[in-house]
Amino acid sequence: MSIFIGGAWVYANGSLHLGHISSLLPGDILARYYRFKGEKVLYVSGSDCNGTPITIRAKQEGVSPKEIADRYHQEFAECFSKLGFSYDVYTRTDTAHHHKIVQEIFLELIDNGYIYKKKIEQTYCEYDQQFLPDRYVEGICPQCSANARGDQCDACSSVLEPLELLKRKCKLCGNLPTTRLTEHFYFSLSTFQNVLENYIQQAEDKHLWRENAISLTNRYLQEGLKDRAVSRDLPIGVSIPVAGYEDKKIYVWIEAVSGYYTASKWAKETNQDDSSFWNSYTKSYYVHGKDNIPFHSIIWPGILAGLGKEPLPTLIVSNEYLTLEKKKLSTSKNWAVWVPDILERYDPDSIRYFLTINAPENRDADFSWKEFIYSHNSELLGAYGNFVNRTLKFIEKSFDGVIPNKDLSSIIIGKVNQLYQDVGYCIETTSFKTGLERAFELVRFSNKYFDEQQPWKQINDDIESCKQTLADCVYLIGNLAHILHPFLPFSSRKIKGMLQIKENEWRPFFVTSRHLQKVEPLFERIDKVRIEEELERLVKQKF
Repeated sequence: MSIFIGGAWVYANGSLHLGHISSLLPGDILARYYRFKGEKVLYVSGSDCNGTPITIRAKQEGVSPKEIADRYHQEFAECFSKLGFSYDVYTRTDTAHHHKIVQEIFLELIDNGYIYKKKIEQTYCEYDQQFLPDRYVEGICPQCSANARGDQCDACSSVLEPLELLKRKCKLCGNLPTTRLTEHFYFSLSTFQNVLENYIQQAEDKHLWRENAISLTNRYLQEGLKDRAVSRDLPIGVSIPVAGYEDKKIYVWIEAVSGYYTASKWAKETNQDDSSFWNSYTKSYYVHGKDNIPFHSIIWPGILAGLGKEPLPTLIVSNEYLTLEKKKLSTSKNWAVWVPDILERYDPDSIRYFLTINAPENRDADFSWKEFIYSHNSELLGAYGNFVNRTLKFIEKSFDGVIPNKDLSSIIIGKVNQLYQDVGYCIETTSFKTGLERAFELVRFSNKYFDEQQPWKQINDDIESCKQTLADCVYLIGNLAHILHPFLPFSSRKIKGMLQIKENEWRPFFVTSRHLQKVEPLFERIDKVRIEEELERLVKQKF
């Protein structure tokens, strides 16, 4: 089976925060797991370098959009690498490669009769003397009355057009925009109403999507799909490949989601055959936050249907929102934990653990510094790290670092076998939080087993029983490290180094008797005083 995993593309107009990582981390867990399963995996994403947010940031700083995009693309790539994201392709939307293939998609949709021209009234700012990109128009959402942008309301997830906003104003100057007649290209999304209704019904019947994706998508379908503009008067982006319209750009909502396809073509150029990822046998996962649902559940499937490409997205992995200290994340007010900052001070596995065990899979979840530090100290250090360290240090001290060679207890073998099945099922069905919880249930069992067997007494009373206990514990450690690798790759790599394990398949394995290598603690304790320090830092940075 081929597994395609697409992680949402983040606008390259500011640093990543924990909300981004919370929604994107499932993609890496999936990729690492399926590689162990021996499946053919293509895991792609990139930086969105063409969107209006970048031009807004560039104007604010008085620099070129390219300078902004370059800065944040580089920062994103470094942060994802430090967090262990194992993308096969991480690219950007301002490459010539991306532009070329997006233009090919655009022309193919025209040839297939799904893109047409239409004259419309578009918002225009008399003061700034320009047509306004949708995100340059702000106002009140007609659906829920919250503050919204001209393309989308974050409060109710409505996809909007600028002229639908109430109390419209220009983001650049604050004045009321007028309208002018202009001509744009439209995508005939309404053509695919029945196709998408049948598609979503199948996803619902098979329980492939999360409830937020099902309910939101059904809402759009019940309202009736509308044709949407696919061109805009924008300063940067992919030029319309039609004579006389070269000054217009392909609208970001069709251009950015097409990045999944262009990135797979990039893989082809690096000697990977991408054809096996676009057929009916492919299982695809699209990983993103709640605000991106309609672009992945309606618009991208509509484009693929218009191109006659398979498969339409198989699983929509759409997290709810992550709040911070019980308050909504706000980049404009600087109420956020920025990824470059947290990576300077904390272990990447601590971040991955907390964001998975507290993932907003079915409801909003909260990041608090107190809970983050407590979970590190009690779960990662106190339970997992403690079990590994006490076992391996005992072998170092009492057996000259040589792992005892004994037949394993059947109960231990049974528990490990079951865990591979349980965690594998959880990952494949996108229940990552439950999968990690299952693994840590075995961590707690392992600590209890060590305590009950009391190897520190057995070594004097019955050395063979002592060897049995330690052999069982090493088997648990090796397989726990392997099972936890998709979630916690850095600590898993440490353990595998200490045990000299090279296993790379998703199955139970025995750890043969050998010398341990450089036994060291998996994690360091975080002083609780850091909680108040981090809270003070958070409050001081807010404005």
